[in-house]
Amino acid sequence: MAYKVPNHIDGTPAPAENAADYPVWKELDALVLQWIYSTLSDDLLVRVLDTDNTAYASWKKIEKILLSNKKARATALETKFVNLTLDACSSFDDYCTRLQEIENPLADVEQPISESRLVLQLVRGL
Repeated sequence: MAYKVPNHIDGTPAPAENAADYPVWKELDALVLQWIYSTLSDDLLVRVLDTDNTAYASWKKIEKILLSNKKARATALETKFVNLTLDACSSFDDYCTRLQEIENPLADVEQPISESRLVLQLVRGL
């Protein structure tokens, strides 16, 4: 909102190429696209990099890639969560930290861990 560029990723159509505001829109779109590209890992960047894409097209492509991977990611994180034990960690603090490090990404893929389940897994892993 601060840079007044949400319309570059929310699906608002671009102005016509012959419109007076098109050059400014095109420049801002290139800037937004660079912001997006600068936040991606190298392997994801290679998958979405395209010289003719707009910021919106790249944004949608990233969304599609990430959402299609959500179930597989959730399964892998869930497996990691239930298999983590204190023996695999250097200390109790490390064990708790690693459980939380798995819990947060699970919530990101819409598979949140309840507090009671987290406590049960903590005790089970001891």
